[in-house]
Amino acid sequence: MTMKAIRYHAYGPPDVIELRDVARPVPGDGEVLVRVRAAAVNPGDHHLLRGSPYILRAMAGPARPKHPGLGNDLAGVVEAVGGGVTAFEPGDEVFGCARGAFAEYVTVRADGPLAYKPAGLTFEQAAALPTSGLTALRALRGEGRVRAGRRVLVNGASGGIGTCAVQLAKAYGAEVTGVCSGGNADLVRSLGADHVIDYGKEDFTRTGRRYHFILDNVGNRTVADLRRALTPDGILVPNSGTGGGPWFGVIGRLIRLRAMSPFVRHTFVIVVIQENAGDLGTLRELVETGKLTTVIDRTYPLSEVPEAITHFEGRHARGKIVITL
Repeated sequence: MTMKAIRYHAYGPPDVIELRDVARPVPGDGEVLVRVRAAAVNPGDHHLLRGSPYILRAMAGPARPKHPGLGNDLAGVVEAVGGGVTAFEPGDEVFGCARGAFAEYVTVRADGPLAYKPAGLTFEQAAALPTSGLTALRALRGEGRVRAGRRVLVNGASGGIGTCAVQLAKAYGAEVTGVCSGGNADLVRSLGADHVIDYGKEDFTRTGRRYHFILDNVGNRTVADLRRALTPDGILVPNSGTGGGPWFGVIGRLIRLRAMSPFVRHTFVIVVIQENAGDLGTLRELVETGKLTTVIDRTYPLSEVPEAITHFEGRHARGKIVITL
């Protein structure tokens, strides 16, 4: 049996991507075969495709990608289960994470990052949730210790992670400020932000207002600027970074912050998400209780994944870019 799947066999721009007929996977013991109905584009797809920063190639393959598939977030229907699987059965609607999700079928460990799809969400909406939702959840609930009475600022509040972070911070009782373009201000307010700053008109690091927690999804302000916007014991999560060429960007930014940490009161935290069913279940509960939803910028068919990633690389997506199957 064969299926349609996205493949790439060399690092480069989106035009190295191909839609191919490949063998359909068969679930082994402990695995679930999912018929993918929707998948979402993430920063990881861009980095894996480009092989950048170069340090990534130590894991992904020094000269060419070891794994030819792209995509990680998905929502779909269980097609079949392998031996020993009791948590899922054919026909279950699920969402989660699986390498190579830009394909008609993928296999996922039944005890891995897979959970029942939130009731009330379409497959497209559910596919937009895993990586962005898990990143925001880890940053705010875990590393940021966000709670009632805290002042939280989300830089890049209209992106995939930002839209989730604004909603989660409000769910935890914080006073939330979102930074975005003027054209996205109404969207960010509709997600619960108490204050919205148009970065085209105002620099949030120079308003004199200080925050207990800053989630920086953009990386367009210096560390010194960001520290000025923090309370004396504030927490910064630098979730992005620019400049310095393919060796640097966010990696170089994190290295500089790590070197600075012993000498300042501010806390700099690197978020490493843990893809697991428990946290996916938490996201599902937040959706089903009306505290969280997803925002979709636009959708593309599987054959137009190159165009979808090109659009993502333009850095102006409003929410998530979703692939439909």
